[in-house]
Amino acid sequence: MKLDNEIKLDFSDVLIRPKRSELSSRSEVDLIRKITFKYSDYVWEGLPIICSNMDTVSTIDMYNKISEFKMLMCFHKSIDCHHIIQNNCDPNYFMLSTGISDDDLISLKLNINKLYQHGIDVKFICIDVANGYMFKLIEFCKQVREMYPNKIIVAGNVVTRELVEELIINGKVDIVKVGIGSGAVCTTRLQTGVGMPQFSSVMECADAAHGLGGHIISDGGICYPGDISKAFGAGGDFVMMGSMFAGHYECAGNLVSENGKTYKLFYGMSSDTAMNKFKGGVAKYRSSEGKTVKVPYKGEVEDTIHNFLGGVRSTCTYVGAKKLKDLGKCCTFMRVNNQVNNFYK
Repeated sequence: MKLDNEIKLDFSDVLIRPKRSELSSRSEVDLIRKITFKYSDYVWEGLPIICSNMDTVSTIDMYNKISEFKMLMCFHKSIDCHHIIQNNCDPNYFMLSTGISDDDLISLKLNINKLYQHGIDVKFICIDVANGYMFKLIEFCKQVREMYPNKIIVAGNVVTRELVEELIINGKVDIVKVGIGSGAVCTTRLQTGVGMPQFSSVMECADAAHGLGGHIISDGGICYPGDISKAFGAGGDFVMMGSMFAGHYECAGNLVSENGKTYKLFYGMSSDTAMNKFKGGVAKYRSSEGKTVKVPYKGEVEDTIHNFLGGVRSTCTYVGAKKLKDLGKCCTFMRVNNQVNNFYK
């Protein structure tokens, strides 16, 4: 048994210190990034925000809207590839997800081949497991890299530098997905006692990845637009979100009315709801590590996107970052006891 006494911080525990800036308007900020990768020869250009591979938000309708902003959709592994084909989705703006079982590998190959036959050359593969500390993840990543030497391979989730380094060096992945228990509908920390506050894990994992020429995704923990800026400022190359996209017209599921108010359901992918839907129930050796919530209906997602992108641009003007890629170099963080005045709730 060991005890790490160093305090670990979440996004709510820090604020960004403002500094003199030559920028006079949010419109001067460039949010588009051009990113090269350690193993893949692809060069990606876009806005590095990703809609999470949760089936309620990772829909074709959501892809259609966020791809207009050059953001990425990480499709849930249950996605029907016929929908991707019918919609002629641009491979620059979507990821295919897979687990790490033998059946998952077969499905991944079939889907990639099917899409290629219809003129869609998949660029991003997201190898996604809740517990990225399993030996099998590294082996699976190596196997996928051997099969697809030029794909952009994403893998996770982890929260410590050691596994980031192992995934990049031994797993041959380009991007490591960082975050355990930080999602709004994730109960892993309550159910297992495992995790790390997201801000500190992003800082630690970004430092490890960048030293090796790799990249990271900050996955989860985004409650407000300012948290997106904090994730980029802490070293995240991409930011993945689920709850910020939840509750919109483009999400899956019917509207639910209750006491005169309208909602859409949103649930974690390790919740009872998800396991009943995709696995036929919660196996006796498992427990639910997610919850199901009713999100107030927000209408179309475009206004929400403009709102949080406006927040990121505003952050950049406060610290003098003319480009999103410069935000990490421009940020000085302060640890705080309270980040906001809640007198009026």
